[in-house]
Amino acid sequence: MNITSYAFASAFDSAFASNPLLAFISEREPLDWFKSGGPIMWPLIIVSFLAFSVVAERIIFLIREKATRNPRIAGRIYERIEHHDVDGAIKAGEGSRDYIARILVFTLAHRGDSLENAFNEAAETEIGRYQHGLAILDTCITAAPLLGLLGTVTGMIATFGALGGGDIAASAGTITGGVGEALIATTCGLAIAIIGLLPFNILNTRVEQVRREIASTANSLNIVSQKAGGILDVTPASSPSGGI
Repeated sequence: MNITSYAFASAFDSAFASNPLLAFISEREPLDWFKSGGPIMWPLIIVSFLAFSVVAERIIFLIREKATRNPRIAGRIYERIEHHDVDGAIKAGEGSRDYIARILVFTLAHRGDSLENAFNEAAETEIGRYQHGLAILDTCITAAPLLGLLGTVTGMIATFGALGGGDIAASAGTITGGVGEALIATTCGLAIAIIGLLPFNILNTRVEQVRREIASTANSLNIVSQKAGGILDVTPASSPSGGI
């Protein structure tokens, strides 16, 4: 070990030795933390598992969607529309996994009923795919600190119950256990909410990007339609979740 590494290790050990909080944390195993947090730790574990599952699934989903994006297909669809070949435009995008191409194909294939309704239906379907699981993650982020607060209340109830017994010395273990339960539950609840907030905001940002891309697709489709003599006209309506 060189002098720098030795000095860093010594400073690290000194920090733990001089800081009671760090020393307290380092001396406890994760299972001890779980037991000390009281019964409220079970719903916190469930909430954290749900949040982690949603985030993991959404990451996989976004990676797959990015891998299947192919803007050239939309370009070929626009090109066929400019040549008044709507059926050819549908064939150019059939089977594509690019969500913009799917919207265009669905819109053109159902243009006989209502072009605008067809476009908005396809757009809402694709936005719904990107929003899948966000409500669960939002609920977890909201519920975690509330559960932590509930753990604080139950821990303090146990503490005050022990204080009311009269013999404080005999109830010292119950008192410290109640305080520990309150602090650990609150810490875990806040940690889950804070950690889950970052991916939640990132996922919401991606949903807004999809909305803008879909709105741009509607504008592009209108421009191409005008070039082709106005054979198509799309005005995206507001979706139930905030508009396209």
